[in-house]
Amino acid sequence: MKKLINAPEAVLSDALAGIAAAHPSLRVDAEARIITRAGGPSAGKVALVSGGGSGHEPLHGGFVGTGMLHAACPGEVFTSPVPDQVVAAARAVDGGAGVLLVVKNYTGDVLNFEMAAELAGDEGIEVATVLVDDDVAVQDSTWTAGRRGTGATVFVEKIAGALAEQGASLAEVAEVGRRVNAASRSFAVALSPCTTPAAGKPGFELADDEMEVGVGIHGEPGRSREKLEPASAIVATALDAIFADQPLAAGDEAIVMVNGLGGTPLIELYIAYAEVAKYFAERDVRIVRNLVGDYVTSLEMAGVMLTVCKADEQLLSLWDAPVNTPALRWGL
Repeated sequence: MKKLINAPEAVLSDALAGIAAAHPSLRVDAEARIITRAGGPSAGKVALVSGGGSGHEPLHGGFVGTGMLHAACPGEVFTSPVPDQVVAAARAVDGGAGVLLVVKNYTGDVLNFEMAAELAGDEGIEVATVLVDDDVAVQDSTWTAGRRGTGATVFVEKIAGALAEQGASLAEVAEVGRRVNAASRSFAVALSPCTTPAAGKPGFELADDEMEVGVGIHGEPGRSREKLEPASAIVATALDAIFADQPLAAGDEAIVMVNGLGGTPLIELYIAYAEVAKYFAERDVRIVRNLVGDYVTSLEMAGVMLTVCKADEQLLSLWDAPVNTPALRWGL
Protein backbone atom coordinates (compact mmCIF):
# COMPACT_ATOMS: atom_id res chain seq x y z
CA MET A 1 0.00 0.00 0.00
CA LYS A 2 1.22 3.49 -0.87
CA LYS A 3 -0.53 6.53 0.60
CA LEU A 4 0.41 10.20 0.54
CA ILE A 5 0.07 10.53 4.30
CA ASN A 6 2.22 11.18 7.37
CA ALA A 7 0.69 8.51 9.61
CA PRO A 8 -2.60 6.57 9.50
CA GLU A 9 -3.76 8.03 12.83
CA ALA A 10 -3.14 11.61 11.61
CA VAL A 11 -5.01 11.47 8.29
CA LEU A 12 -8.09 13.45 9.40
CA SER A 13 -6.25 16.09 11.42
CA ASP A 14 -3.69 16.61 8.66
CA ALA A 15 -6.40 16.85 6.01
CA LEU A 16 -8.30 19.42 8.08
CA ALA A 17 -5.12 21.49 8.36
CA GLY A 18 -4.81 21.37 4.58
CA ILE A 19 -8.42 22.40 4.06
CA ALA A 20 -7.95 25.35 6.41
CA ALA A 21 -4.81 26.46 4.58
CA ALA A 22 -6.33 26.05 1.10
CA HIS A 23 -9.74 27.65 1.63
CA PRO A 24 -9.94 30.99 3.48
CA SER A 25 -13.70 31.00 2.80
CA LEU A 26 -13.98 28.20 5.36
CA ARG A 27 -13.35 28.09 9.09
CA VAL A 28 -11.93 24.80 10.35
CA ASP A 29 -12.22 24.04 14.05
CA ALA A 30 -9.58 21.34 14.46
CA GLU A 31 -10.52 20.59 18.05
CA ALA A 32 -14.25 20.20 17.45
CA ARG A 33 -13.57 18.72 13.99
CA ILE A 34 -16.10 20.82 12.16
CA ILE A 35 -15.91 22.91 8.98
CA THR A 36 -18.10 26.02 8.74
CA ARG A 37 -18.42 29.10 6.56
CA ALA A 38 -15.92 31.73 7.62
CA GLY A 39 -18.61 34.40 7.83
CA GLY A 40 -20.46 32.81 10.73
CA PRO A 41 -24.21 32.13 10.99
CA SER A 42 -26.65 33.51 8.41
CA ALA A 43 -29.01 35.49 10.61
CA GLY A 44 -32.67 34.59 10.10
CA LYS A 45 -31.94 31.80 7.64
CA VAL A 46 -32.05 28.03 7.95
CA ALA A 47 -28.61 26.44 8.29
CA LEU A 48 -27.68 23.14 6.62
CA VAL A 49 -25.38 20.70 8.40
CA SER A 50 -24.18 17.40 6.99
CA GLY A 51 -21.31 15.02 7.55
CA GLY A 52 -20.07 11.48 7.51
CA GLY A 53 -16.89 9.50 7.38
CA SER A 54 -13.90 11.03 5.65
CA GLY A 55 -12.61 9.46 2.46
CA HIS A 56 -15.54 10.64 0.31
CA GLU A 57 -14.12 14.05 -0.58
CA PRO A 58 -15.25 16.52 -1.70
CA LEU A 59 -18.31 15.30 0.24
CA HIS A 60 -19.04 16.95 2.68
CA GLY A 61 -16.55 19.69 3.54
CA GLY A 62 -16.07 20.65 -0.10
CA PHE A 63 -19.73 21.66 -0.27
CA VAL A 64 -19.64 24.19 2.57
CA GLY A 65 -20.31 27.69 1.28
CA THR A 66 -22.87 30.09 -0.10
CA GLY A 67 -25.90 28.31 -1.53
CA MET A 68 -25.09 24.92 -0.03
CA LEU A 69 -23.97 23.73 3.42
CA HIS A 70 -23.25 25.92 6.40
CA ALA A 71 -21.25 23.23 8.18
CA ALA A 72 -19.79 19.75 7.72
CA CYS A 73 -18.75 17.22 10.33
CA PRO A 74 -15.99 14.87 9.10
CA GLY A 75 -15.54 11.60 10.98
CA GLU A 76 -12.50 9.40 10.73
CA VAL A 77 -12.14 7.55 7.41
CA PHE A 78 -15.39 5.70 6.69
CA THR A 79 -16.55 6.36 10.27
CA SER A 80 -19.52 8.46 11.34
CA PRO A 81 -18.93 11.75 13.15
CA VAL A 82 -19.85 11.62 16.83
CA PRO A 83 -22.94 13.43 18.18
CA ASP A 84 -20.84 16.12 19.91
CA GLN A 85 -19.39 17.14 16.53
CA VAL A 86 -22.83 17.53 15.00
CA VAL A 87 -24.14 19.52 17.98
CA ALA A 88 -21.09 21.79 17.85
CA ALA A 89 -21.71 22.38 14.15
CA ALA A 90 -25.41 23.13 14.68
CA ARG A 91 -24.56 25.52 17.50
CA ALA A 92 -21.92 27.29 15.39
CA VAL A 93 -24.19 27.95 12.39
CA ASP A 94 -27.67 28.38 13.86
CA GLY A 95 -28.94 31.76 12.70
CA GLY A 96 -32.21 31.53 14.61
CA ALA A 97 -34.33 29.89 11.89
CA GLY A 98 -33.37 26.29 12.68
CA VAL A 99 -30.93 23.71 11.38
CA LEU A 100 -31.48 21.04 8.75
CA LEU A 101 -29.41 17.88 9.13
CA VAL A 102 -28.71 16.04 5.86
CA VAL A 103 -27.95 12.44 6.79
CA LYS A 104 -26.87 9.55 4.57
CA ASN A 105 -28.60 6.28 5.44
CA TYR A 106 -25.82 4.42 7.21
CA THR A 107 -26.48 2.96 10.64
CA GLY A 108 -23.77 4.92 12.45
CA ASP A 109 -24.69 8.21 10.79
CA VAL A 110 -28.40 7.74 11.51
CA LEU A 111 -27.90 6.92 15.20
CA ASN A 112 -25.35 9.67 15.84
CA PHE A 113 -27.30 12.37 14.00
CA GLU A 114 -30.51 11.33 15.80
CA MET A 115 -28.77 11.71 19.15
CA ALA A 116 -27.29 15.03 18.05
CA ALA A 117 -30.74 16.30 17.01
CA GLU A 118 -32.06 15.51 20.49
CA LEU A 119 -29.12 17.22 22.18
CA ALA A 120 -29.42 20.29 19.95
CA GLY A 121 -33.15 20.43 20.70
CA ASP A 122 -32.33 20.44 24.42
CA GLU A 123 -30.26 23.56 23.75
CA GLY A 124 -33.22 25.25 22.08
CA ILE A 125 -32.07 24.75 18.49
CA GLU A 126 -34.91 23.75 16.18
CA VAL A 127 -33.78 20.79 14.09
CA ALA A 128 -35.21 18.87 11.13
CA THR A 129 -33.64 15.94 9.28
CA VAL A 130 -33.55 14.72 5.69
CA LEU A 131 -32.48 11.10 5.31
CA VAL A 132 -30.85 10.30 1.96
CA ASP A 133 -31.43 6.72 0.73
CA ASP A 134 -31.10 6.83 -3.06
CA ASP A 135 -29.00 3.73 -3.84
CA VAL A 136 -31.12 1.17 -5.72
CA ALA A 137 -28.41 -1.51 -5.86
CA VAL A 138 -29.37 -3.33 -2.67
CA GLN A 139 -32.14 -2.96 -0.10
CA ASP A 140 -29.97 -3.77 2.93
CA SER A 141 -26.19 -3.94 3.21
CA THR A 142 -23.33 -4.43 5.62
CA TRP A 143 -23.68 -0.84 6.79
CA THR A 144 -27.40 -0.10 6.57
CA ALA A 145 -30.97 -1.03 7.26
CA GLY A 146 -32.61 -0.01 4.00
CA ARG A 147 -31.04 1.70 1.05
CA ARG A 148 -27.70 3.45 1.27
CA GLY A 149 -27.34 7.20 0.92
CA THR A 150 -24.96 8.09 -1.89
CA GLY A 151 -24.89 10.51 -4.83
CA ALA A 152 -28.25 12.18 -4.19
CA THR A 153 -26.66 13.75 -1.10
CA VAL A 154 -25.04 16.31 -3.41
CA PHE A 155 -28.40 17.10 -5.02
CA VAL A 156 -30.15 17.46 -1.64
CA GLU A 157 -27.43 19.73 -0.28
CA LYS A 158 -27.41 21.93 -3.39
CA ILE A 159 -31.17 22.31 -3.85
CA ALA A 160 -32.13 22.56 -0.18
CA GLY A 161 -29.19 24.91 0.37
CA ALA A 162 -30.44 27.21 -2.38
CA LEU A 163 -33.91 27.38 -0.83
CA ALA A 164 -32.42 28.13 2.58
CA GLU A 165 -30.38 30.94 1.01
CA GLN A 166 -33.67 32.44 -0.22
CA GLY A 167 -35.00 32.64 3.34
CA ALA A 168 -37.47 29.76 3.32
CA SER A 169 -38.63 28.21 6.58
CA LEU A 170 -37.13 25.07 8.10
CA ALA A 171 -40.22 23.06 7.17
CA GLU A 172 -40.01 24.27 3.56
CA VAL A 173 -36.28 23.53 3.26
CA ALA A 174 -36.73 20.06 4.77
CA GLU A 175 -39.65 19.32 2.45
CA VAL A 176 -37.72 20.19 -0.70
CA GLY A 177 -34.77 18.12 0.52
CA ARG A 178 -37.02 15.11 1.00
CA ARG A 179 -38.58 15.71 -2.40
CA VAL A 180 -35.15 15.70 -4.05
CA ASN A 181 -34.28 12.45 -2.33
CA ALA A 182 -37.58 10.88 -3.43
CA ALA A 183 -36.91 11.96 -7.03
CA SER A 184 -33.32 10.61 -7.09
CA ARG A 185 -31.79 7.20 -7.64
CA SER A 186 -28.15 6.03 -7.77
CA PHE A 187 -26.17 2.94 -8.76
CA ALA A 188 -22.40 2.34 -8.59
CA VAL A 189 -19.99 -0.16 -10.15
CA ALA A 190 -16.45 -0.67 -8.82
CA LEU A 191 -13.51 -1.73 -10.97
CA SER A 192 -11.11 -1.91 -8.02
CA PRO A 193 -11.28 -1.90 -4.23
CA CYS A 194 -10.01 0.88 -1.98
CA THR A 195 -7.64 0.74 0.99
CA THR A 196 -8.27 2.63 4.21
CA PRO A 197 -5.09 3.99 5.79
CA ALA A 198 -5.77 2.20 9.08
CA ALA A 199 -6.38 -1.20 7.47
CA GLY A 200 -3.40 -1.11 5.14
CA LYS A 201 -4.95 -3.59 2.73
CA PRO A 202 -7.86 -3.50 0.23
CA GLY A 203 -11.35 -3.83 1.65
CA PHE A 204 -12.15 -6.58 -0.84
CA GLU A 205 -10.48 -8.37 -3.72
CA LEU A 206 -11.30 -8.18 -7.42
CA ALA A 207 -9.53 -10.12 -10.14
CA ASP A 208 -8.22 -8.14 -13.10
CA ASP A 209 -11.21 -9.23 -15.19
CA GLU A 210 -13.90 -8.64 -12.53
CA MET A 211 -16.11 -5.76 -11.38
CA GLU A 212 -18.37 -5.33 -8.35
CA VAL A 213 -21.87 -4.37 -9.53
CA GLY A 214 -23.88 -2.22 -7.14
CA VAL A 215 -21.01 -1.46 -4.77
CA GLY A 216 -21.36 0.94 -1.82
CA ILE A 217 -19.16 3.96 -1.18
CA HIS A 218 -17.35 2.17 1.67
CA GLY A 219 -16.59 -0.81 -0.52
CA GLU A 220 -19.61 -2.78 0.70
CA PRO A 221 -20.57 -5.69 -1.53
CA GLY A 222 -22.99 -5.02 -4.34
CA ARG A 223 -25.59 -7.08 -6.14
CA SER A 224 -23.09 -9.36 -7.80
CA ARG A 225 -19.52 -9.84 -8.94
CA GLU A 226 -19.33 -10.02 -12.73
CA LYS A 227 -16.77 -10.21 -15.51
CA LEU A 228 -15.58 -6.79 -16.63
CA GLU A 229 -17.68 -5.31 -19.45
CA PRO A 230 -17.38 -2.28 -21.77
CA ALA A 231 -18.52 1.11 -20.53
CA SER A 232 -21.71 0.87 -22.60
CA ALA A 233 -22.79 -2.31 -20.79
CA ILE A 234 -21.84 -0.96 -17.35
CA VAL A 235 -23.88 2.21 -17.92
CA ALA A 236 -26.83 0.21 -19.24
CA THR A 237 -26.78 -2.05 -16.17
CA ALA A 238 -26.80 0.95 -13.82
CA LEU A 239 -29.47 2.89 -15.70
CA ASP A 240 -31.69 -0.15 -16.19
CA ALA A 241 -31.73 -0.54 -12.40
CA ILE A 242 -32.42 3.16 -11.88
CA PHE A 243 -35.21 3.36 -14.47
CA ALA A 244 -36.80 0.15 -13.12
CA ASP A 245 -37.10 1.77 -9.71
CA GLN A 246 -37.89 5.34 -10.81
CA PRO A 247 -39.37 5.22 -14.31
CA LEU A 248 -38.82 8.29 -16.48
CA ALA A 249 -41.16 8.70 -19.43
CA ALA A 250 -40.66 10.37 -22.79
CA GLY A 251 -40.60 14.12 -22.27
CA ASP A 252 -39.38 13.96 -18.66
CA GLU A 253 -36.37 16.02 -17.62
CA ALA A 254 -33.51 14.96 -15.38
CA ILE A 255 -30.39 16.14 -13.59
CA VAL A 256 -27.67 13.52 -14.03
CA MET A 257 -24.37 13.03 -12.24
CA VAL A 258 -21.61 10.76 -13.55
CA ASN A 259 -19.47 10.51 -10.46
CA GLY A 260 -15.99 9.07 -10.15
CA LEU A 261 -15.25 6.99 -7.06
CA GLY A 262 -11.78 8.46 -6.57
CA GLY A 263 -9.55 6.46 -8.92
CA THR A 264 -11.24 6.89 -12.30
CA PRO A 265 -9.66 9.22 -14.88
CA LEU A 266 -11.90 11.99 -16.16
CA ILE A 267 -11.56 10.71 -19.73
CA GLU A 268 -13.29 7.49 -18.66
CA LEU A 269 -16.08 9.41 -16.92
CA TYR A 270 -16.72 11.29 -20.17
CA ILE A 271 -16.90 7.96 -22.01
CA ALA A 272 -19.50 6.90 -19.46
CA TYR A 273 -21.40 10.18 -19.88
CA ALA A 274 -21.55 9.68 -23.65
CA GLU A 275 -23.24 6.32 -23.02
CA VAL A 276 -25.61 7.94 -20.51
CA ALA A 277 -26.56 10.60 -23.05
CA LYS A 278 -27.29 7.90 -25.67
CA TYR A 279 -29.41 5.91 -23.24
CA PHE A 280 -31.52 8.96 -22.36
CA ALA A 281 -31.88 10.06 -26.00
CA GLU A 282 -33.17 6.62 -26.97
CA ARG A 283 -35.95 7.05 -24.39
CA ASP A 284 -36.64 10.71 -25.23
CA VAL A 285 -35.78 11.78 -21.67
CA ARG A 286 -33.94 15.12 -21.56
CA ILE A 287 -30.82 15.62 -19.48
CA VAL A 288 -31.21 19.28 -18.59
CA ARG A 289 -28.30 19.61 -16.14
CA ASN A 290 -25.28 17.41 -15.46
CA LEU A 291 -22.19 16.93 -13.35
CA VAL A 292 -19.22 14.86 -14.51
CA GLY A 293 -16.32 14.36 -12.10
CA ASP A 294 -15.46 13.35 -8.55
CA TYR A 295 -18.14 14.46 -6.07
CA VAL A 296 -18.72 11.46 -3.77
CA THR A 297 -15.62 9.29 -3.68
CA SER A 298 -14.42 6.16 -1.94
CA LEU A 299 -10.74 6.96 -1.44
CA GLU A 300 -8.91 5.59 -4.52
CA MET A 301 -11.59 3.16 -5.72
CA ALA A 302 -11.89 2.95 -9.51
CA GLY A 303 -15.42 2.87 -10.87
CA VAL A 304 -18.44 5.03 -11.51
CA MET A 305 -21.66 6.05 -9.80
CA LEU A 306 -24.65 7.28 -11.77
CA THR A 307 -27.23 9.48 -10.04
CA VAL A 308 -30.47 10.59 -11.73
CA CYS A 309 -32.92 13.14 -10.31
CA LYS A 310 -36.27 13.59 -12.03
CA ALA A 311 -36.49 17.35 -12.29
CA ASP A 312 -39.28 19.91 -12.30
CA GLU A 313 -39.37 23.69 -12.64
CA GLN A 314 -38.74 24.42 -8.96
CA LEU A 315 -35.91 21.93 -8.58
CA LEU A 316 -34.19 23.26 -11.71
CA SER A 317 -34.53 26.84 -10.55
CA LEU A 318 -32.95 25.96 -7.21
CA TRP A 319 -30.24 23.92 -8.93
CA ASP A 320 -29.35 26.95 -11.06
CA ALA A 321 -29.25 29.30 -8.06
CA PRO A 322 -25.77 30.68 -7.23
CA VAL A 323 -23.41 28.42 -5.30
CA ASN A 324 -19.86 29.09 -4.13
CA THR A 325 -18.08 26.21 -2.40
CA PRO A 326 -14.64 24.66 -2.90
CA ALA A 327 -16.09 21.85 -5.03
CA LEU A 328 -19.16 23.38 -6.67
CA ARG A 329 -19.58 26.93 -7.89
CA TRP A 330 -21.60 28.82 -10.46
CA GLY A 331 -23.75 31.91 -10.84
CA LEU A 332 -21.58 34.23 -8.73
